This record gives sequence, C-alpha cells and structure tokens, in this order.
Amino acid sequence: MAEILGATNPVPGYDNAVTNRNIPVSPENTQIQNLTDPSRVIGPDGRTEQQDNSALDNGGKIRYDSNFQTFLQRLKEAPGMLESLSGLFRMGTVVSSGMSEGIAQDMSQILQMLQMDEGQLLEFLTQQFKTGSRYKGVLFALLRNAYTRAASENVQADILQFLKSYADYSSTAHLEGNLLRNLQGMADAMPKSWAQKLLDLTAQLENGIAAGDRAGNLALLRQQVFPHMADYVNQTHDMGRARMLLSLLTLDMARYENGSEENLLQAFHRLTGYGTLKDQLGKVDDKALLELFRRSAFDSSSTAVQYADHLADAAARALRGEGDAQVQQMFQQLVKAMLVNESVYMPLNHYLIPLEWDGRMLFSEMWVDPDAEGEHQKEGGKPGGASKLLLKMDIQSLGLFDIVLMAKDREVEIQIACPEKVSSFSRQIEQGVSEILTRNGLTPAKVVARQMMRPVTLTEVFPKIFEGKNSVDVKV
Repeated sequence: MAEILGATNPVPGYDNAVTNRNIPVSPENTQIQNLTDPSRVIGPDGRTEQQDNSALDNGGKIRYDSNFQTFLQRLKEAPGMLESLSGLFRMGTVVSSGMSEGIAQDMSQILQMLQMDEGQLLEFLTQQFKTGSRYKGVLFALLRNAYTRAASENVQADILQFLKSYADYSSTAHLEGNLLRNLQGMADAMPKSWAQKLLDLTAQLENGIAAGDRAGNLALLRQQVFPHMADYVNQTHDMGRARMLLSLLTLDMARYENGSEENLLQAFHRLTGYGTLKDQLGKVDDKALLELFRRSAFDSSSTAVQYADHLADAAARALRGEGDAQVQQMFQQLVKAMLVNESVYMPLNHYLIPLEWDGRMLFSEMWVDPDAEGEHQKEGGKPGGASKLLLKMDIQSLGLFDIVLMAKDREVEIQIACPEKVSSFSRQIEQGVSEILTRNGLTPAKVVARQMMRPVTLTEVFPKIFEGKNSVDVKV
C-alpha cells in the first residue's frame, strides 16, 4: 500500500529547489519587524528558548517559532490513512484477529453500512458533504460576508465569539458525553473510598443531562465535583491520571457553559447592535433563532453520521487499550491522520469514503478546495470561483488511483494517475470519463489518464496549504 501522507509528502520551501517561499524567523532577518531576539530570552536556569528554525526535519522536535510551521511538520509526518483503514478492514470482525469484542462489533456495523449500490453511494456522499460543516445556511453566509467587509476589529471579534458559542452549543451532546466519560475515568483511577462519591455525582449528572438541565449540571460540577476533587488531590497528592482527566473536565465544562442558549443569544444580540448587521439580523427574534439552530443540528440518524460514530467509537476503544498492539497502532495512525486533516490550519474539506461496491472493497480519501483560484468575475460581472479536488482511491484488486479535478463554471479538467496494470487502458478511461461528464451537462476541457509513477502529494496539488493563505500564523 502506497504511503499517502507520509514521508513522500514534501513541504515546499524547505528544500534547495524552492526559495523565498517561507522566510525563516531569526533576529538577523530584516524583513520581519518588532520580533524579540529569542537568543536573549534566558530562563532562570540559564537556558534559552531559541530553537533551530532552518528546517522542518529538526530531529522530530516541535517548532516553537510558529504553530503553522508545526502543522506543516505534522502534515509531512502524518501516516497514511488508507493504509491503516485497509489493514483494519482486512482483519474483518474476528475477535481472535486482535480486536476486542467491542471494536469487532463496531467494525461489523461499519462493514454492513458500506455495502452500497450506486444510488446509495450518492446519498451517502451527499450526507457526508452536508454534515461536514456546521456553518452552513443563509445566516452563516451573511456573517462570512460581514466578517470580510468589517471595518472594525470589534465586529470581527464579536462574529468569532458568536461562532464559538454556536460551535459549543451544537456540540452539546459530545461535551456531555465527555463530561460523563471523564468522571467515570477519574473514579476508576481513584481509591474506592474517594471514588464512590464521585460515582454518585456522576449518576446525578447523567440524570441532569437526560432532563436537559444545563444550569443544574454546571452547578453540580462547580459546587460538588470540583470541591471533592480538590480535597482528593490536596490530601492524596495524586498528580496522575485522575488529575489529568480533571484538567480535561475543566475544559469541557467551560465549553459546556459557553454553549448555553443564554450565552448564544447574548452573543447574537451583540451582533445586532452593529449598524452593518442590525438591518439584516435585528428582525430575528430569540425563539426563531433557536429553532433555526435546532433544525441546523446534525442529523444523527443519517448513514454518514452513524458511520463516523461507529468508527470514532472503535478508535476510542483502541486508544483506551482494547485490542492487541497492532490494532491499537493502526487506530493511532488513523486518528493522527484525521487530526491533521481537520486542523484549523487546513484550508481544505476532507472526506473519508471506504465502501464495499460490487463485491470489492474501495478505500478513498477526498480533499476539496472550494475556492481554488479565489474570486474572479464571471460574465455579466457576477463573482465566481473555481473548485479543485484530489481523490485518492484504493481498489483492492487493482491498486491506488490519484484523481485531480479542477472545475470552473461548467468546464472540468481531470488528471488520472492509475496503477500499472490499468495503464494500458488509459485511452478507454479518458473516453469513458469524458462521456460521463458530457452526460451530466459538463464540458470535459481536458481529461488525461496516465500510469502512476509515485503518489501525488497534498502540497503539490494544493500549494495554498504551505503558503498559509487562509490561516493565522501565531508566533511567540
């Protein structure tokens, strides 16, 4: 199985062939102003915090000069997701293969869901696209436009705060699950004399969650759970797993509070105080707004969401220690690759598409840049853009395919890199793809099929990743 996102993925700007793409941070660099000389920042022990910024391959060390550079480093080192998926599905659902009973059950349900015909596949992909972003609809389109055109940083800050409140509000079920899991984990890591009270409080919290009493749940956490844990740590000096989970509990509780309906409405009311937004948002009352958000929530009954939930549950089991070492390692690699592709610095939409089709297992990943060329003018002066996608598809009986597609208006360009055993049919592939595009009302401006010499890399297809055009570069 070819490595998709592994060492074959170069990061432009950090080899001798590309220069002046990323300017290294250093005190001698005259193009960067107002930067403290890190060599002069000395700690109490006489050590400095200066780090070698000359390359990403810095012995595996984390770069402290830029979070964005660290993301690029992680992108380069990310394991191949398709390779991990292939290994997991080839193990099947047999407990004796190294999977625990719980992981095997989740994988069995996933395999059942992946048996699709052509129509079911289209519906599954449509559901993935719809659930891939929670910021969709007229309201969020309006806020994107207002953020871009805002003349004041205060407007932008309040828009971001509202979006953060909405993100926490729409993550309520996930956050509540985290709170219960962390409390249970803390109890498991504590002596029985301390754990019993925490288990009782966990049961109370579970009842409060079922009743939808967010205010009561927060009061329970503040007034009983945290004082109990403070006493435990103070008396036992336990700095281990229980205290670590308490830190995670604190973060989830902060998000749980920020995602309350009261905070969400307050953040929205601040937006309506600006003249640029008042005319468009001022007529929306609280009841209508909350109803809009409830309708926008993810549909937990959709196949795409259920598939993702089962995969996440199986990964969580493996990361908690279920299964043998090989299964745990595969899930660890899978989660690492997912986290990189969902990073705040990744300007692409990422989709995972494994399925069983016509008796064959297909493992696919797709990255989509919905604004590959930025804004440009269509005929008549209306704004428009181009979209680009990269599809990596591994068909068990054939091998790995790389498909790069660029679409602008109705014109489509496609480049297909195929396995050696298929390359002799390149002409037929080009003709067949062109006919498919034409039947669907598209113009095949260019369709090229060739033998794959090596897997294409993300940074080759989407150079905006490394350029960081759509990201915030944070330096300390």
